[in-house]
Amino acid sequence: MHALNLQPKNLSLAERLADLAVDALIDEADLSPKPALVDRRGNGAHTDLHLGLMHASALSLWPTFREMAEAAIEFDEIGLPLREAVGRIGREGEQAMLDTTGGVNTHRGAIWALGLLITAAALEPQSCNANSVAIRAARLALLDDRFAPRPLSHGAQVAQRYGARGAREEAQLGFPAVLHRALPQLKHSRAAGHGEQNARLDALLAIMTGLADTCVLYRAGEQGLHTMQSGAQAVLYAGGSASLAGRRRLHELDQQLIALNASPGGAADLLAATLLLDRIERDGILQGAF
Repeated sequence: MHALNLQPKNLSLAERLADLAVDALIDEADLSPKPALVDRRGNGAHTDLHLGLMHASALSLWPTFREMAEAAIEFDEIGLPLREAVGRIGREGEQAMLDTTGGVNTHRGAIWALGLLITAAALEPQSCNANSVAIRAARLALLDDRFAPRPLSHGAQVAQRYGARGAREEAQLGFPAVLHRALPQLKHSRAAGHGEQNARLDALLAIMTGLADTCVLYRAGEQGLHTMQSGAQAVLYAGGSASLAGRRRLHELDQQLIALNASPGGAADLLAATLLLDRIERDGILQGAF
């Protein structure tokens, strides 16, 4: 589906990419049952978020993603001018998100991750396998935006404290949690006939097994991180979310993380990135773009 373009029309490349990004955010929000995250069942470990707010936030970012893709098409090369244009557009998009949500941070990390991937895809739409897009995104992320505000986010503070990789480093390394964990697990679960929703849940769990999620570290420290990683691994070892044993383990993990007030928001952002890359790779982005 297209998130906003409900009437059939010819879409530009930038519009098509923006549709895919918003669809990925909405698909991630709707996926259920996610451990301690907002989904169709409820608010997880959050008191300030709900599914409707996540949808509204995602839709508010459509112009941001379109403008990032348009900037890539305009500059047509990886360099500081494009990096700083994308940074400015991202900060404006973050403000639009906060205006929509009444100041609640719903998708700050996703703006960074999906924005880089959208920009990278728009740079070379003929070369959009997941690895190629991630490499171009990493090259862009490695450039220093002179105009970026310097105060550390919660995630950056936690990354420094625990020596963990934050969202910035994950992007600069080419999204290893997505390429080496989530996408292989997604494809494996699909091939095993587990169904699309279970395959996506398994992809999320695969991210959680190895990610030093700064959202979890900020809210629950190292105990929360260990609970997340070991619990996610236990679900996959039990057969994944498509098995009865795996579902029992998933329910246990959900309850444990909620009790710790530990919500794996970083993993959720990377799942959205996974769904975006998967859609770009499987369906292409030139079809229907004129």
